[in-house]
Amino acid sequence: MKILALERENPTAALRDFTPHLKAEAAAVWQLQQTGLLRQIDFNAEQHTAVLLLECDSKEQAEQVLGQMPLVQAGLIHFEIIPLAPYDGFARLFAQNSA
Repeated sequence: MKILALERENPTAALRDFTPHLKAEAAAVWQLQQTGLLRQIDFNAEQHTAVLLLECDSKEQAEQVLGQMPLVQAGLIHFEIIPLAPYDGFARLFAQNSA
């Protein structure tokens, strides 16, 4: 199952709060990529927050995996997790009209 995960920062967190965790966060992201769960990671260009594309068995697995990230564990961020489904709109191009 494809999962889109959008980073949401804790509004009370200061930039200096993040600094001690950034190397561990990068290592955790790299490890997720090596396992195949993380397919892509980018930054939102307007907010510099992470946008992740995961391949998980379920939304619950994504929640569990992302819950182990150092910045999440430190209470500095959380993720909005959005399960994705394949786009089926192209089927309309080939549908038979009933009229």
